[in-house]
Amino acid sequence: MNKYIKRFCTAALSISVLFAAQGCDKYFDVGNNPNQVTNPNINNLLSTATHKTGINSRTFASFSSYYTQYLASPSEGSATDTYQITDLSGTWNQVYYTMADIYDMLKMAEEQEAHLHAGIGKLLMAYNLSLVIDTWNSGPYDEAFMNVESLYPTYQSGEQLYGIIGQLITDGLADLRRSDSKITLNSGLDLIHGGDINAWIRTGYGLQARHLNKISKKSTYNPTAVLTALDNSYTSAAHDMKLSVYVGNNPWASVAISNAGSLLGGWLSSHLIDHLNGTIYGFEDPRVGKITDKTVDGVYKGTQNGRGNVGAANTIKDECYISINSPVTSTTAPIYIMTYEELKFVEAEAALRASQAGRAYNAYLEGIRATMAKLEVPQADADAYLAHPTVAVGADNLTLDLIFKEKYVATYLHFEAWNDARRYDYAYAGFQLPYNAALNTFVRRVAYPVAEQTRNPDNVPGEEPLSSPLWWDRP
Repeated sequence: MNKYIKRFCTAALSISVLFAAQGCDKYFDVGNNPNQVTNPNINNLLSTATHKTGINSRTFASFSSYYTQYLASPSEGSATDTYQITDLSGTWNQVYYTMADIYDMLKMAEEQEAHLHAGIGKLLMAYNLSLVIDTWNSGPYDEAFMNVESLYPTYQSGEQLYGIIGQLITDGLADLRRSDSKITLNSGLDLIHGGDINAWIRTGYGLQARHLNKISKKSTYNPTAVLTALDNSYTSAAHDMKLSVYVGNNPWASVAISNAGSLLGGWLSSHLIDHLNGTIYGFEDPRVGKITDKTVDGVYKGTQNGRGNVGAANTIKDECYISINSPVTSTTAPIYIMTYEELKFVEAEAALRASQAGRAYNAYLEGIRATMAKLEVPQADADAYLAHPTVAVGADNLTLDLIFKEKYVATYLHFEAWNDARRYDYAYAGFQLPYNAALNTFVRRVAYPVAEQTRNPDNVPGEEPLSSPLWWDRP
């Protein structure tokens, strides 16, 4: 482990212990945990890297879901709800610990000519680094991992890190195609794709499509390149990038269970519910009943962001919550990192921008079908929704508004939804600022962590308003 990460870990030892308790021991068991052995082998590191990546996906979504108004606090004036500055030191630490483990795996892979492990490691590094730039816009990378002498690494810009991520994906795909690896993947310790190299290659192209589509506001955006990547990516939900090995419950289900026990959390935003219950679009989306449960009043009702619960009491189920009855938040549901349905909407958007109306419309409809299937909506209800004249608009009438409307449902509780909201300028029908928001416009970034300002004060960039767009969020 390099000197920066050693110092980083020492400075945050108590947080690290907390992560170990909450991350591995609480609900997850990998059998051979590298944190419990002196000299982990490369497959031990693979298990740690895949596990932590899945957990990070959910951890970042746990705060961004308030910004996308999937979730709302039951308490009035909640800091996250109302765009106040919050300290995400724990989240920052967690993603950098993960990248340190991945870096160790990559070094070992190079030494042992374990090219398949190297390919997976580069894809995982790209994904975790993307979480950093999509949240904070910049961060240490080269000096944090490549220069072992740097105790106080400089920050690289979002644009620089975007280029590094793209190269990691390209190099990772090249490694995965090699046939001369000297070490075989342990399928039981690859906790995302079970050692299936073809699945990892598909995931690499999916990550590449996401990456290329993210710069849709830039003049360098190339929708044809996005479509080319998608041609090599997922063809069904069987290819989803997901973490599904647990000792206990899916962490979203744990929130729902705690909520039922009056430890409040997991309340669904009024915007999400109104998006689905007919308030905004005039007819009920059958997916609402597969995402949440009706209130004690027999209706679907959400909580307004910033206002909190306004009923007689906040424990009588008079508003909707995350549900353990939903296929995507049940006790045994996986953590979805990237899905087939999400990529169909990426395809629909890129094809529409490339003036390929037929391909765009087919991908749009398939994205809806796949989301219905993921949520286990009865076929008759799914067919009726797809036949509704405001949904079945025909290729010539498809718009970005319709694509983003449907993708919003498909990416429920995904961090990627916040990237979409910013690219779309929060233009969802009925989407409003939280009650008593601290900003006069929508949130675009998160403040740099207090812990990093303490550890590396000379290199942390000057703070910008939380309404200031990230690099890729500007023309």
